[in-house]
Amino acid sequence: MPYDLLNTLRRLNRGIAILIGVVLLLCAAFVLADIVLRQVGSGLGGTDEISGYVMAIATSWGMAYTLLELGHVRIDILRGRAGAAGRAVFDLFSMLVLSGTISLIAIKSWPVLERSLANSSRANTPLETPLALVQAPWFAGWVWFALVSWLTFIVALTMVLKKDFEAAEETIGCFGEEEQVQ
Repeated sequence: MPYDLLNTLRRLNRGIAILIGVVLLLCAAFVLADIVLRQVGSGLGGTDEISGYVMAIATSWGMAYTLLELGHVRIDILRGRAGAAGRAVFDLFSMLVLSGTISLIAIKSWPVLERSLANSSRANTPLETPLALVQAPWFAGWVWFALVSWLTFIVALTMVLKKDFEAAEETIGCFGEEEQVQ
């Protein structure tokens, strides 16, 4: 069951990562078109604003994918010197802190979106973008990251309690530069 949940999360996050990649490519094409049009005396305008929105949304959604691919940076000087059980404790502590932090970010992001919805807020820019259109997917990305991090923590905790330290390390471990080179 825990492995099925983890595999499902990985599949979902790969799909999300592909979608985000497509959106980033479209954004890059939009910026490129604006640059080319500026050379001939015209321009689309708003590319800086739109690309900023795209980056914020891509970042919030991309974090969960990075978590499951063990791509987040950690300082592992103590962890590397511990045995399998010690590494598992460090990894679980790291996941617990990450999950708590991301949950706090998601919780604190809601009032931002709520205020924009209540006030029908618009960006103070020439595009006057309705902020809720940008903040809703941004907020959803943080909620998704929090959910994925807690589920991953629970799966890893289950593995550690079963003393399956190797599987736990594959799920929430970190790999130093020496291991990546080999």
